[in-house]
Amino acid sequence: MRKEIKSIIAIVAMLLNGGMAFAQATDPVVMTINGKQVLRSEYEYSYNKNNSENVIDKKSVEEYVDLFVNYKLKVQAALDAHLDTLSSFKKEFATYRNQQIRSTVITDADIETEARKVYKRTQHYVDSLGGLVKLAHILLVLPQRASSEVQAKAKERIDSIYNALLRHADFAELARKYSQDKESAIKGGELPWIQPGVTFKEFEDVAYSLKKGEISKPFLSPAGYHIVMMKDRRNYFDYDSLRADIIKFIDQRNIREQIIDARLNDLAKLQHCTTDKVLEDKTSVLIEKDPSLKYLVQEYHDGLLFYEISNRMIWERANKDEAGQEEFFRKNKKRYRWDAPRFKGIAYNTKDKADIKAVKNVVKKLPFDKWADVLRTTFNNDSVLRIRVEKGLFKKGDNALVDHDVFGVDAIVKPMEGYPYGAVFGKKLKAPKEREDVKAEVLADYQEQLEKDWVAQLRKKYSVVVNREVLKTVNKH
Repeated sequence: MRKEIKSIIAIVAMLLNGGMAFAQATDPVVMTINGKQVLRSEYEYSYNKNNSENVIDKKSVEEYVDLFVNYKLKVQAALDAHLDTLSSFKKEFATYRNQQIRSTVITDADIETEARKVYKRTQHYVDSLGGLVKLAHILLVLPQRASSEVQAKAKERIDSIYNALLRHADFAELARKYSQDKESAIKGGELPWIQPGVTFKEFEDVAYSLKKGEISKPFLSPAGYHIVMMKDRRNYFDYDSLRADIIKFIDQRNIREQIIDARLNDLAKLQHCTTDKVLEDKTSVLIEKDPSLKYLVQEYHDGLLFYEISNRMIWERANKDEAGQEEFFRKNKKRYRWDAPRFKGIAYNTKDKADIKAVKNVVKKLPFDKWADVLRTTFNNDSVLRIRVEKGLFKKGDNALVDHDVFGVDAIVKPMEGYPYGAVFGKKLKAPKEREDVKAEVLADYQEQLEKDWVAQLRKKYSVVVNREVLKTVNKH
């Protein structure tokens, strides 16, 4: 007996090992990062998604390796920092994941069932109130607050048209000639099929009282005077002719999501758990069958971690580190050049000529970043605005007054209404003197440097082994 059991165990082990060998043969390991294997299929998913035809800076399979590895290293750093345990992360990831999985809780058959329910309710309502009617009408538009004189003229005219109909005049010809409903007039007054509840009650009451071929007497609705002909009557449309519109209605009215919510609540009650747990279990089942879904869900998971750790280590850190930015600028000052001089200062207009000099006296001994506040409190602190100011780092073409007074351009300076006196004050610079002169560029370069330093640390901390032979088979198997 024991020998039989051992034999069975041996056979099962052989089968399992054979299965593992087959899996590795069909989807081999392309690289190992910090001891974690990355299968070729995962690398292909990431490479193909980030190097599609519409990507400008496409990479080769080999060139993409460093980008992929660096991404994975940052995700690993986030995992080591336990960012995946944060409630904010769990909530956001669940939201992204659920967006992909929710739709799989129901089937097309469920939507079809709901569509038929919608149809049956509408069909019963329409047919119980008289079904559909095919009408033609002649309309003379009458404004809501029309004078008694205007109303009398419209009534006289509609009665004249009705009398012509009584003398067997052609309805379609009169509609084309006299009806002010231009859309139907060109069709001889013919309207689309109408169902109860979609038009004015006054119009509907008259229309549904007519027999086929009968013409109404003139009557008034909020739109004006009508004469209506009953052309045909029928029961509600068949389901197949409306199916596409009903499906669209279900999606537009959020009914699909309501069906999903109801199904999730039923499953949660049945399994004695939360709807999030139902979706989590559903995800586990689906990703085993669909590698592309597996990597999409993983992409959401890792992408959120990547963003959070990058924000902490690079973006937010660099933004807050004023001293670090300043030191970076000091060490790399020669890197920053302009293709043409700039004017760092203000272009301003005043109501009174005396304020031209006053403005210069107020700001000349202050740092540039303080100018705006002191000018506002000194000259524009009450109900009367004494000056209009544009402050900045100007290049040629930015401001006509600066072009004329600083760069010597023969520019036309239009006087500002109410502020006839214009002047400039500041310095003409051949190259940046302070970090603030190239603040955006310095911040971007400082972030880039922080990232390089961080990646270098991660490369030292975590082991990376790339299987070059497997890499050669990416997208070629």
